[in-house]
Amino acid sequence: MRELVQGVFLEDRYPGLILGAVAAEGQVLLIDSPLRIEDGREWLATLAPYGQPRYLVFLDHHPDRVLGARGLDLSIVAQAATRDEVAAWPDLFRLSAPIGAEADRLRRVAGVTRAVPHLSFSDRLTLLLGETPVEIWHRPGPTSGAAWVVFPARRVVFVGDAVALKEPPYLGDADIEAWLKSLHELRSAAFRRYRIVSSRDGVIRKEALASMASFLRKIDGRLQRLGDREEAPEATLRLAAQVGRGFRIPLAHKEQVAQRLRSGLEALYTRRYLSSE
Repeated sequence: MRELVQGVFLEDRYPGLILGAVAAEGQVLLIDSPLRIEDGREWLATLAPYGQPRYLVFLDHHPDRVLGARGLDLSIVAQAATRDEVAAWPDLFRLSAPIGAEADRLRRVAGVTRAVPHLSFSDRLTLLLGETPVEIWHRPGPTSGAAWVVFPARRVVFVGDAVALKEPPYLGDADIEAWLKSLHELRSAAFRRYRIVSSRDGVIRKEALASMASFLRKIDGRLQRLGDREEAPEATLRLAAQVGRGFRIPLAHKEQVAQRLRSGLEALYTRRYLSSE
């Protein structure tokens, strides 16, 4: 774990995600949870010297950041669409098909109802650690219920999968138009002095925002052309292979990333580019 600035922590030793935490006035807010219950308890123990853990915020409903929360006794917070998605999962959860997530490795997960958020919001929510505000903003794009954690006191914003450049994010739940709008906001003057933290890449440079937007526009254009030609969903397999060549992926992760691209592009194409025809 490292302290990015006073009271803001990043943890990258657990599989799947880079976790975050904000500590102020003897209280701690956690951003996403490790996938494995034992890792979540270890994460809490690591944070104990900085205050009493009080909240856990989900940045979206991706199973890598949600399933481990069933072992944490915290008030869970999420945007309303994320809460509804998690609440709809069966208590004995199993992914219907692999999505290139760390959660794919879990055969079955019991007790998922314990991970359903207790508190949800529509547009914006302010939580207090003592008298220090931490803001949660709804910023759809990667999913309809994606959110950011904004900590004005330290000028840090956690943006989840809104930016992912080392490895591509799962695209099956994406709204590309909303996603591009969110990236444009991050490039605005309002965030000029903010550190931007990605769940996949950690602290990113501002140049990464333009690269992410370019990637999304390319995906949108390619899928639109497939839709114009009324191609079958299987046509996205070729696109996934082409897109995948643009990433330098370690050999141990190549198949996982390929699966993430294949399943995500096919789901997105079927939902957004075929169903509207």
